[in-house]
Amino acid sequence: MKKSYVVLHLAVILAGFTGVFGKLISLNEGLLVWYRLLFSSVILFVILKLLRIPYKISLQEKGRIMKAGLLITMHWLFFYASIKYATISIGVVCYCLTSFFTAVFKPLIDKEKFKISEMLLSAFTLVGISLIFHFDTSYQLGIILGVISSAFGALYTIYNNRLVRHFDTKVINFYQMIAGTLGLGAFLPVYLLIFPADSIVPDLKNTAYLGILALFCTVGLYVAFAEVLKKIPAFTVNLTFNLEPVYAIIMAFLFFGESKEVSLPFYIGISLIIASVILQTLISIRKKG
Repeated sequence: MKKSYVVLHLAVILAGFTGVFGKLISLNEGLLVWYRLLFSSVILFVILKLLRIPYKISLQEKGRIMKAGLLITMHWLFFYASIKYATISIGVVCYCLTSFFTAVFKPLIDKEKFKISEMLLSAFTLVGISLIFHFDTSYQLGIILGVISSAFGALYTIYNNRLVRHFDTKVINFYQMIAGTLGLGAFLPVYLLIFPADSIVPDLKNTAYLGILALFCTVGLYVAFAEVLKKIPAFTVNLTFNLEPVYAIIMAFLFFGESKEVSLPFYIGISLIIASVILQTLISIRKKG
């Protein structure tokens, strides 16, 4: 159990780099996500072949997995759009709302009772986000896109939580990346008509960044993510990922000059987010005994 929490926090650190790559890669969000999906599909295919992991499953099973793949695609699309139209800090902090949406969506989807503890811990996160940005409205579009992204992220976690009980995590991610590549690829011509791009084919630098993003921050991250879902509840996983902004904001300050004045409300907000993660982790460990 403790090993799962270590893996979870390593995954969070990897997740902290995804926002950084969103700024480093000069492609628009649609192309960035599509290439990320494509590169990840190829890497996973090679891994499945090298490790000789059986990946042939029924059409119905593929359909179940690929539906979740479309959810993660939408999550990424809105997440990177949030970063492009605002800042790394705003994009990653809005992602904290994933735990709130999980606390709301999961009982509705699974027809369960709402858990008061989860709602209260989510409230910590909501207050923390508000304090960090002082109810900042200067990046309204970026914040709205970030909120939508977190809703898709919550839905993905809930449905993926069911899949990891029945399939190998690498097989799950392989078909999810294929679903995203095909789904977004079919829509991409229309997307590029609405949001024209300066360049469609990535140059050498962007290709290198995409390769790193796909290998470490996608394949490595989401295989670890799926593995911990086998032992840790979806809400706890999403809440722990609220620590991602701590790492991402530090990187944004260091490498991108997003050094907005760090005031007392900022520290209070981050403290509330971290407190909600620690409390839920302790509660989860105690329940598992």
